[in-house]
Amino acid sequence: MRRAAVAIAAGAMAVSLAACGSAKESKGNDDSSSASAKKGDDITVGLLLPENKTARYEKFDRPLIEKKIKELTNGKAKVQYNNARQDANLQAQQVDTMITNNVDVLILDAVDAKAIQNSVQKAKDAGIKVVAYDRLAEGPISAYTSFDNEQVGKTQGEALLKALGSKATKSSKIVMVNGSVTDPNAAQFKKGAHSVLDGKVTIAKEYDTKEWSPDNANSEMEAAISSVGKGKIAGVYSANDGMAGGIITALNAAGVKVPVTGQDAELAGVQRIVSGEQYMSVYKPYAPEADAAAEMAVALAKGESLDSVAKDKVSSGSAQDVPSVLVPVTSLTKENIKDTVVKDGVYTIDEICTGKYKAACSKLGLK
Repeated sequence: MRRAAVAIAAGAMAVSLAACGSAKESKGNDDSSSASAKKGDDITVGLLLPENKTARYEKFDRPLIEKKIKELTNGKAKVQYNNARQDANLQAQQVDTMITNNVDVLILDAVDAKAIQNSVQKAKDAGIKVVAYDRLAEGPISAYTSFDNEQVGKTQGEALLKALGSKATKSSKIVMVNGSVTDPNAAQFKKGAHSVLDGKVTIAKEYDTKEWSPDNANSEMEAAISSVGKGKIAGVYSANDGMAGGIITALNAAGVKVPVTGQDAELAGVQRIVSGEQYMSVYKPYAPEADAAAEMAVALAKGESLDSVAKDKVSSGSAQDVPSVLVPVTSLTKENIKDTVVKDGVYTIDEICTGKYKAACSKLGLK
């Protein structure tokens, strides 16, 4: 679900060990950004992403992170990769494998931010620093990069109110379809959206959608239409594009045409925006986020300071003042497709304007 900055002080003071121990033990007890034994470019970075239903992870995040790591290490670094396929238990096993393989640093996008805490602790105990990617994992993480997630929710809420125009009244009924409760980002999106929508419209039905599943979102929308009444829904807040697809399928089946939000600027979402089925998405440029993760991971693996990378600090329930990079976002509508996802090379016009979208693209000047 839905973005770049740089520079922060190291996390903790170096610990002086009174007794002799193994190199691994010393590394595990030193949580500073400057390890006693600095490494060169020949490092191994573990990369764990959460799922492959959302197109972004395999198409953008993974290749962008791997490319940047190679650039930063003169092509000498190795990247060990795995995808958890939305399975928190599998991801915990994958962390164990990374520890066994003795990676130098781990970039982790958690399936379940709370459930992964023990695994993050295991990594730290093994002397492996963890960069939390996209989602703020619990546990002793050393760095974090994501987007300003409350701002994502605010951006979505503001866009929905704009789409409603004169219909944005306290009596207008909105359905909110939020993301998974296991994803801390979902709570932040939700908080940001509520801060904009509350008091301006009525939230008639609201759902927290297990696993961000489009199928679950489709069922929730069907239930909302049945409960609220298909002629009484003014708009739908969808936390991301995948769920927006399931929601719009349910709306179309019921003959309901209302503005729907989204996030991630997935190709299908952009095409629905072109056709007018979906009002907006949140464009989160993946390259700055991926670059920040790679830069912090390489610095930590080499025992270098994060001062030149992270400017922000973020705290979780189990870690305080984590060096962080928070990347800004953009509201994507039909008016700025060319100036965002096309200009940045995320999609070509040919990719967007296929078959049934050609006529709508032409009207928007996407040629």
